[in-house]
Amino acid sequence: MENPGYCSESFNSLQSGTSDEDMVEITGATMDFSVTDDVPPLDRDFTGGYSTHSGEGLNGTSKLMDFLDEPVPGVGTYEDFNTIDWVREKSKDRDRHREIASKSKESTWALIHSVSDAFSGWLLMLLVGLMAGALAGGIDISAHWMTDLKEGVCLVGFWFNHEHCCWTSNETTFVERDKCPQWKSWAELIIGQSEGPFAYIMNYLMYVSWALLFSFLAVSLVRSFAPYACGSGIPEIKTILSGFIIRGYLGKWTLMIKTITLVLAVSSGLSLGKEGPLVHVACCCGNILCHLFTKYRKNEAKRREVLSAASAVGVSVAFGAPIGGVLFSLEEVSYYFPLKTLWRSFFAALVAAFTLRSINPFGNSRLVLFYVEFHSPWHLLELVPFIMLGIFGGLWGAFFIRTNIAWCRRRKTTKLGHYPVLEVLVVTAVTAILAFPNDYTRISTSELISELFNDCGLLDSSKLCDYVSLNSSKSSNELPDRPANQNVYTALWQLALALIFKVLITVVTFGMKVPSGLFIPSMAVGAIAGRLLGVGMEQLAYYHHDWVIFKGWCSPGADCITPGLYAMVGAAACLGGVTRMTVSLVVIMFELTGGLEYIVPLMAAAMTSKWVADAIGREGIYDAHIRLNGYPFLEAKEEFGHKTLAMDVMRPRRNDPPLTVLTQDSMKVEDVETLISETTYSGFPVVVSHESQRLVGFVLRRDLVISIENARKRQDGIVSTSNIYFTEYIPPLPPTSPATLKLRGIMDLSPFTVTDHTPMEIVVDIFRKLGLRQCLVTHNGRLLGIITKKDILKHMAQMANRDPDSILFN
Repeated sequence: MENPGYCSESFNSLQSGTSDEDMVEITGATMDFSVTDDVPPLDRDFTGGYSTHSGEGLNGTSKLMDFLDEPVPGVGTYEDFNTIDWVREKSKDRDRHREIASKSKESTWALIHSVSDAFSGWLLMLLVGLMAGALAGGIDISAHWMTDLKEGVCLVGFWFNHEHCCWTSNETTFVERDKCPQWKSWAELIIGQSEGPFAYIMNYLMYVSWALLFSFLAVSLVRSFAPYACGSGIPEIKTILSGFIIRGYLGKWTLMIKTITLVLAVSSGLSLGKEGPLVHVACCCGNILCHLFTKYRKNEAKRREVLSAASAVGVSVAFGAPIGGVLFSLEEVSYYFPLKTLWRSFFAALVAAFTLRSINPFGNSRLVLFYVEFHSPWHLLELVPFIMLGIFGGLWGAFFIRTNIAWCRRRKTTKLGHYPVLEVLVVTAVTAILAFPNDYTRISTSELISELFNDCGLLDSSKLCDYVSLNSSKSSNELPDRPANQNVYTALWQLALALIFKVLITVVTFGMKVPSGLFIPSMAVGAIAGRLLGVGMEQLAYYHHDWVIFKGWCSPGADCITPGLYAMVGAAACLGGVTRMTVSLVVIMFELTGGLEYIVPLMAAAMTSKWVADAIGREGIYDAHIRLNGYPFLEAKEEFGHKTLAMDVMRPRRNDPPLTVLTQDSMKVEDVETLISETTYSGFPVVVSHESQRLVGFVLRRDLVISIENARKRQDGIVSTSNIYFTEYIPPLPPTSPATLKLRGIMDLSPFTVTDHTPMEIVVDIFRKLGLRQCLVTHNGRLLGIITKKDILKHMAQMANRDPDSILFN
């Protein structure tokens, strides 16, 4: 893992020895991190029982061990960077469940075991929720404190952030609520001045220095200890949930380093959020806790159900939106989401939100920093500006995806990718130098969104709320529309500059070698655009309330327009344009604001932004990064509309050498070992004979290697000339013949087959819905060829005029 180009760029160099031209994905089943996070279980010393079979003597009288009763350690596990066999995993789980159910009637202990097995899933969800909620609370508190550390320090206790430091002070006012004697800026501490050019320069230098220190620590820790801790993690989580294996991606080191570096990256002031990486953190928690339960430790499909629930937990703690989290998992990341997983996700998200609420990281009894409540209803005619914000969100989303992917591709293909630390430091320096002079970019992005969402009250000291005071008898919750003061126009100019800054800097920041989420920067862009439009509409309504569009619903002195609502709608539109979320996005946004009456504006903006962005480019940012990294992800939303047949895609092609197969009863150990050493295929079809080509089953390369190695170590008489049998019965052999090796137990007796004239749209559907890795092609019962998931992805890329060799993994 100590290679210089790491994270997504390192996957190519980290592939297992299987070549890109493999006919079949290596299969097997468990992401076993109990030994190490990154070493596949092939290298273990197999000291357990074995299941190879010998048939010595005339009638094969020696004991033939049942493969299922005493499995060979390592058989049924998976190589790194390969796809799991969903059908086999589900079948294994059904057999295990059937066995437990049948034994539960035999004794009280077996019944207790059956009950505990059924309850283990809920217990695991409870633990995942508690662990993820606790980590999220720690991340929130630490990031808040370290962000404020760039500007000053609390004299009462250095561990207090600015807000907590001034809470107990009696000298704060509504106008200058952030100023108190207990909090000192760096200029006050170092040169003893709080105002003036020297104080400004000192604060500026300290701000940039702290930002560079935090980002340097973040990128150094990621590079040295956990290369997989960089980025958002959601593209990889989606790929893992579809059945791909990336060893160590959800391991202990990744969790530890991602948690620490996420705080550092957010505190450095870079244009990134912690919400996406929190999904990765929650999935790490889920994966690690799976090792406590045999049912989940030994079954990859069951583990992916836990990871689906964990991704819901991640969004639940990121936004304080448990229901939105469940819908996010269902809509955006999960590949297989049965009803049972829905219930468990809901429970885990509830536990996580409750844990975070108990920690109360922001001290406002809310789960997020930017919780707001609006009191004014919206009018039907306001749908027009809301839809305009939706169009802006779609355009921004399409622009961001194209430019960010182009930049990331440049990073992968040029020398830029060889200097990740330098890149992070340069971007941090540029961000800090440009951000400090502007009040709205100097503060953390979460605080910026909070201020933009805020509905101005009588006691607000923000420049955005500095309107001309009018005598009003109404309560502070229903202030009438008022003319803007000079400070409001200054704030609008600053916000316009902040918008341009955020749009450009986010493009180069997302994808760097630090943990970086996209939710918050996207929401910030939309919130700024929305607030600008909202203030514009508010002033238009105030000065031109007699216009046709305002007549009848916006009378003088009424509170017609809520600029904060426009900011919220804009945030939803931009986030939707980038991620292409719809249902989960709307639910997350109204859980954030507690405003059920604003669902229609949010729905209109989210749907418009998706339509506009889809019209320019079909992929969301996560799908685009999956394709950029060459992961074998078969997108369920993408339709296959070409009229090709299975014979057009299968291998071997017309002028290729014939398909490499094993015969059921005529091969020796040395023949199989030669075949394995001379080929890189991940599995082999088993046929009756080379002449008949009648299909018997399918056996995996990994299982063959492990079984033969194990038999040579554990079973007497196994030599190179020993016969290998995949048949149920071994024929009588002369007493002088060497011991035989029976490997029927490792063979898949029911491999999926299609005929050579099956339309590819049906084959693609089968692969998607059953999670297959390979499918055999027959003609009149005779084996013709094989189609793998990778073949399908390459074929789809070719049909879409893309480079088929961009699919890097099996």
